[in-house]
Amino acid sequence: MPNETLARRYATAVFSLAQEGDVVAKVGADLSALADAIYADPTTAAYFTAPIVDRYEKERALTAVFNGKVDVIALHAMLLLVRKHREPLLRELVNQYRTLGRRSRGIEPLTVATAKPLAEGELRDLVARLEKIYGKTFEVTQQVDPELIGGVRVTMGDRRIDGTVAGRLEELSRTLFAQN
Repeated sequence: MPNETLARRYATAVFSLAQEGDVVAKVGADLSALADAIYADPTTAAYFTAPIVDRYEKERALTAVFNGKVDVIALHAMLLLVRKHREPLLRELVNQYRTLGRRSRGIEPLTVATAKPLAEGELRDLVARLEKIYGKTFEVTQQVDPELIGGVRVTMGDRRIDGTVAGRLEELSRTLFAQN
């Protein structure tokens, strides 16, 4: 798993430069396009992430293919990853950049997991209540996980609210085993 903290540092620097140039959306789209282009073909991905391929050769190849087609900030972010031998961070850098973009617009990611899909009205009501309680706007992802048995598990960043049957059974199990 790529190092999230390190990728966040790179993403923060790239995001800062993009904000200064007023090209946040363009750089984000270009970084995503670069990652998609590189990881779309297994041979290209292997070439890009291979430590035995000369980094200057990678830089020349990236510059030849993408120069003038993507924003300079996005291209230089890629070249920096290559120079620092951090190519495997690309996908996580894109994820962290997206998170920074959402936060700058006041939007937080929210994942709602249930055993069965919630009706549109139920999901909308739940999200509206959470937005009122936390004073935030959420970008919602709904997941269906039959192992939850029933109830709702909500994840907001590093905060998790577990109101599922499976969560309560697990809590009960921990309590019973802790007493022995």
